[in-house]
Amino acid sequence: MSRRGGRERLRVAVVTSSYNYIADGVALTLNRLVAYLERAGVEVLVVAPVSRAPAFQHHGELAAAPSAPLPFRPEYRLTFGLTPALRRRLEAFDPDIVHIATPDLLGRQALAFAQAHGRPAVASYHTRYETYLKDYGLGFLEDFLVDWLRRFYAACDEVYAPSASMIASLRADGFADNITLWGRGVDTDRFNPGRRNTAFRARLRADDDMPVVAFVGRLVREKRLDTVIQAAERFAGMPHRLLIVGEGPDRPMLERALPDAIFTGHLVGEELAVAYASSDIFLFPSDTETFGSVTLEAMASGLPAVCADATGSRSLVEPGVTGYLVAPGDADAFAARVKALADDPELRARMGEAARERSLTFSWEADMAGLLARYEALALRAQRAVA
Repeated sequence: MSRRGGRERLRVAVVTSSYNYIADGVALTLNRLVAYLERAGVEVLVVAPVSRAPAFQHHGELAAAPSAPLPFRPEYRLTFGLTPALRRRLEAFDPDIVHIATPDLLGRQALAFAQAHGRPAVASYHTRYETYLKDYGLGFLEDFLVDWLRRFYAACDEVYAPSASMIASLRADGFADNITLWGRGVDTDRFNPGRRNTAFRARLRADDDMPVVAFVGRLVREKRLDTVIQAAERFAGMPHRLLIVGEGPDRPMLERALPDAIFTGHLVGEELAVAYASSDIFLFPSDTETFGSVTLEAMASGLPAVCADATGSRSLVEPGVTGYLVAPGDADAFAARVKALADDPELRARMGEAARERSLTFSWEADMAGLLARYEALALRAQRAVA
């Protein structure tokens, strides 16, 4: 298709509060998207806050938005919106699509920019912000926040949620009917059972008969670390090793509560793949996920997953086939499911094989291609509207 001014390349502006200063799920997903778009010949400009010490080498051209560390979560940054210089840069870039990843002040001003310039604005739904409030003593603001989110996303041309269960939850909460699926994939070459490593297990003091129960994720309270602790207390008497992979502000609390657990800190790449595959059971009680990439990585690594029966996990785990879904916060039930798997190697093997097979049905390439096709259709529609 021909572009405005005769240009042939699609231009996409990605606006987000997390891109390279922390290696969280939002940042990693958006970097993967930008890398894919650039390989496909799309011009991309990313507008996001930065820090003095980036967590990783990012993809794409990045325009820094002013920001400061959040007071109660300094590893994240609070953006101050679009400066006049950023507005001029966006105008010069002249995007065909404005993709907003976070509904903060920066995202709201990016939405207003797209509307003022007649450009399609799309949003990806990455984080269940409303579920975090009760963890920080702000539960009384939940209704206000949900109403704000409804209005923000209703003003976008399209909204992309990462799982069918998340879409169902949003629609049940009265969100507009402009939500569609933008799924996630997993690198099944990197994350696979063949990465199992006897030397890694030896460092855990786990022989072939000693099940390793793994939790992987940021060590923050909204991941339901309280349930991890309570469940671990209940299966403490069975032979096992508890492996905690991740970093975050609540690590000291978790280390005090679980003195016998093995903490690796944040792992990436080959080290992370080995940690998954060298474990036997994946424990993940978080009920705040929109997708649950760590669960899919564990499944690709051949692990049965014991997860909260909540958004994200419901679209990944087949109860009784690839693992179990447990009522959020039910530490007794989490412990019972872990014990059942720990006591039955054949059950673990059967569910692990089924989990691996299910992981193979998730494709980054197909999901990215589908999103690009939606961009193209929206850009064409907008171009025809002004022709």
